[in-house]
Amino acid sequence: MTHPFNRLLLATEHTAQDAGAEALAFAMALRCGLPLRAVLPIASNPEYEALAPQLAAHAEAQAGERIAALREDARRAGIAIEMNVRRGPEAWREIVDEAAACGADLIVIRRRGQRGLLAKLLLGEMVRTVVAHAPCNVLVAPREARMWSQRVLVALDPDAVDMTPVTCAAAVAAQCALPLFLLCVTPPAVDSMQAAERTLQRGWSAARASGVAVNALTRVGRPHEQIVAAAKELGADLIVIGRHGGDASAHAWLGGVAQKVIGLADRPVLVSVTP
Repeated sequence: MTHPFNRLLLATEHTAQDAGAEALAFAMALRCGLPLRAVLPIASNPEYEALAPQLAAHAEAQAGERIAALREDARRAGIAIEMNVRRGPEAWREIVDEAAACGADLIVIRRRGQRGLLAKLLLGEMVRTVVAHAPCNVLVAPREARMWSQRVLVALDPDAVDMTPVTCAAAVAAQCALPLFLLCVTPPAVDSMQAAERTLQRGWSAARASGVAVNALTRVGRPHEQIVAAAKELGADLIVIGRHGGDASAHAWLGGVAQKVIGLADRPVLVSVTP
């Protein structure tokens, strides 16, 4: 069987906030019969550590304990796991570099953060930067996340040309024998509605090639609100959304709709990276 992903990388510090990401990574590895690689990033400052070696030693001891605990969790789950600790001044860079080094096609990472009035409070800065710079797809998991089993929802920009998020979502839906829903959210203008319909038609054609059951719908309103609401109403337990372009545009994109969807959704969000 062809799997939508073949090289999984779990980015974790093995804390309570990482529980959802670890559960999803374990479930995907088991379902697809894939080995799992995990990276534990440690922020490291050689000058500071030279002045306070006891703090560095404490961090190393903690990392060792967390690695041992994660290995034991994987053993009990029947999963082959390869662990790697990476040290550097920025934890996000270590995760991104590890993904590139091992050729990962999916990073699984926690969402982090607490609910608040601003969506940026719901998504940790490290995670936000990983998603913006990742060389591959990223699955962002809230703490209570579990493997999807109902429906997959892919949210499309009404002006989207590239259908990579649709083909990615369709592959996941086909793997799990789940129906796929395509969604475009637009302002009420007639020309915007027409653009959305054209985009959905292209998406429908791309998805049908995967042999999955496809439904398409449009909504009018604020995109992040409508995407999150549609996922709840449809019972979609996985949301797929695209990240377009290079680092600069990815940063801008994450400051808008996608960041709010990732931060507000109570279910996993798969960020499909378009070259």
